[in-house]
Amino acid sequence: MSDLLASSAELAAHWNLTLGPRLPGGSAGEVRAVTRADGTPAVLKISKPHREARCEVDALAAWIGNGAIRLLERDDDRWAMLLERCHPGTPLAAAGADLALDVLADLLPRLWIPDPAGPFDTLAEESRLWLDELPAEWEESGRAYDRRLLDVALELLAWLPGTQGEQVLVNQDLHGDNVIAAEREPWLLIDPKPLLGEREFAVAPIVRSGELGFSRTQVLGRLDRLCGDHGLDRDRAKGWTIAQTMAWVMDEDGDPYPGSLELVEWLLAD
Repeated sequence: MSDLLASSAELAAHWNLTLGPRLPGGSAGEVRAVTRADGTPAVLKISKPHREARCEVDALAAWIGNGAIRLLERDDDRWAMLLERCHPGTPLAAAGADLALDVLADLLPRLWIPDPAGPFDTLAEESRLWLDELPAEWEESGRAYDRRLLDVALELLAWLPGTQGEQVLVNQDLHGDNVIAAEREPWLLIDPKPLLGEREFAVAPIVRSGELGFSRTQVLGRLDRLCGDHGLDRDRAKGWTIAQTMAWVMDEDGDPYPGSLELVEWLLAD
């Protein structure tokens, strides 16, 4: 953390910022309120280097503020970004499930940029990592589980990547806590984990979002709504949701997140 604090001070001097308090959401780095030389409020974000955050800055640059928080400055060597500050900044998840789903459904196509500039990781590459890591991850957890769920996920990860449609910019972590209330637009995306992949994958994190309601009817309803609104292949979207759920199912202690395996069961039984 001392390195992050030193970087904050160096960037404040370089970008002529006045440092303010730390903000929520800095578990993977340092996030601080700052003020620019002209008095404009902003946010300084310095991430701890990790694979899923590597292309965040490139995604924000590609979206140029269209539905997403605006990138003001970048320092790739320090994994640092200067971002617009959103007021009031309350998460979409607090706005109620119906409104949140409407906002996320409307936001999706705005993020789907074909051939974006930047060195983006691909969904095919991410899938290969999941395919390689999942068996060992489950074995090492020592948890009892239905092996059928893992086998289905592995089959999907072996098939889906090589049969994808058009490659666009997608966000594998789009949910109600990563969209916040703002003034420039009512709601803006923050903290993306971008990939290049087919549109069907993009609905997976929303279908999985428990804050939008967690029952079999609600989960399948979200899948139907998003695929119907955007003309997506429902079977492929369902397959990607199962695959990502199994890939992201473990918490830091090696325990499945509550409801994750149940969600996979609902999708398989559909």
